[in-house]
Amino acid sequence: MSITEIARGYSPPREVQSATGPATPARSELVRLTPSAARAGRVPRWLRRASGPVLLVGLWHLASVTGLLPAEVLAGPGTVLSSAAKLIASGELQAAIVVSMQRAMTGLAIGGSIGVLLAVLSGLTRLGEDLVDAPMQMLRTVPNVALIPLLIIWFGIGEAPKIALIALATAFPLYLNVYAGIRGVDQSLIEAGRTLGLGRLGLVRHVILPGALPNALVGLRYSLGIAWLALVFGEQINATAGVGYLMANAREFFQTDVIVVCLVVYAFLGLAVDLVVRTLERIFLAWRPSFTGA
Repeated sequence: MSITEIARGYSPPREVQSATGPATPARSELVRLTPSAARAGRVPRWLRRASGPVLLVGLWHLASVTGLLPAEVLAGPGTVLSSAAKLIASGELQAAIVVSMQRAMTGLAIGGSIGVLLAVLSGLTRLGEDLVDAPMQMLRTVPNVALIPLLIIWFGIGEAPKIALIALATAFPLYLNVYAGIRGVDQSLIEAGRTLGLGRLGLVRHVILPGALPNALVGLRYSLGIAWLALVFGEQINATAGVGYLMANAREFFQTDVIVVCLVVYAFLGLAVDLVVRTLERIFLAWRPSFTGA
């Protein structure tokens, strides 16, 4: 019996004794099997995923109401919601989000393009690997925050150092993952492509790059997460707008409620862009079966 027959609910034939002759095999019966994950999925998955954050907020509210968490240390959920409503009503929060999104996406576009280009050059050719990989491996170990003084000297205190910091931070995850994806393509697929008459460009287009796409999307998710971390530091460089600017002002006046609002905004922005990447994975990687959890 094959594993396919087991998965489809194959039932082995049973011998049936005929009244006029010897036993004859009965027709096989197909039995539909319900996966255990489907049987356990009576509660909607979105509800299960939301239960963790809701429980955390509930504990936070309880600690604030009972006095275990003083307002001077961390404002309660009610105060945070009130501050968020005021910022939204004044338009400050929306304007800050737009500015921060522009900085993050511009830095990601520049850094990601450089990282992917260097990864393709290093992954496809040995000469490119010899010239590019060693400097990239050295530079990625340098803390990005330590480069802020140099970036200020090179680019001044305007938008350029903020974007440059994000670009530097996001280039390395994409470089590492795209490079690993290219070098991780199965050699048998390369040989099959050559057997079918594909040239070098054809192999790159139809075999190597599609094979590296899963790693590239993983690198994109890492880069998006790091972009928000770099944005927090970048917006401390003489910023006059953005979510980090609101947070810096709130820090000066010990407004923990506004700080929490800014942190929640960062978290939701990161969740939103991660959802976009997950959607791209479902679209471009529909050909790849994957384990979805037991």
